[in-house]
Amino acid sequence: MKVIPIGIWGGYPKANSATSSFLIEHDGFHCLVDCGSGVLASLQNYIPLEKLDAVVISHYHADHIADIGSLQFSRIINYYLGKPAPPLPIYGHDQDVENFAKLSYKEQTVGVPIQETDVLHIGPFEVSFCETTHPVYCLAMKFTVDGRSVTMTADTEWRDELVEFARDTDLLISEANLYEEHLGKSPGHMAGSEAGRLAKMAGVKNLLLTHLPLHGDPTEILHAASNVYEGPAELAVVGKVYEV
Repeated sequence: MKVIPIGIWGGYPKANSATSSFLIEHDGFHCLVDCGSGVLASLQNYIPLEKLDAVVISHYHADHIADIGSLQFSRIINYYLGKPAPPLPIYGHDQDVENFAKLSYKEQTVGVPIQETDVLHIGPFEVSFCETTHPVYCLAMKFTVDGRSVTMTADTEWRDELVEFARDTDLLISEANLYEEHLGKSPGHMAGSEAGRLAKMAGVKNLLLTHLPLHGDPTEILHAASNVYEGPAELAVVGKVYEV
């Protein structure tokens, strides 16, 4: 299984970059996790858009769905150019009825509802979910294939249930949007020390930090995580291939 960061920022992207999103590949199957601002432009550095096989959306904040419309337009344009393709499945929860409905578009994309109790098979992946603590309903997710797993916290404050959900995962991709001085002052997000604590308590093998703040020096967040978690940890690097 290969994991490629497509974007790493929270809220909105820095110039020429994208919000937090990841491409997960195995046996020629390509799954995009979240599709916020700048993601579609960045994604094309790694695969043609028509090679995308599935999309999974954690929640419906703009920094996770802003480019869904552009993705849908790319497919309708290909259709008009005589290159039709089967509808692209976009997995997302249906607790937000209005936004879930927007995942389906002119038979080019089709919304597939997910629940936190689901264990789905998306291509070669077994995918399970866990509710997070965020101002809107949001789902963490775990991708498992051939005995290897990647767990993604999505957007969340500290939540005890995530410890067991991430237990012994090979790669934990954790949000880390807060500096230590902002811990507990911004709802729905974790600081580096909390991401490190989650990695340590869950016994994960590697920690990757994402959904980073646009201000300050994010290496401070990495240092805070590494002060707690003694295993391999780094800030996600756009375009780097992480083999799991």
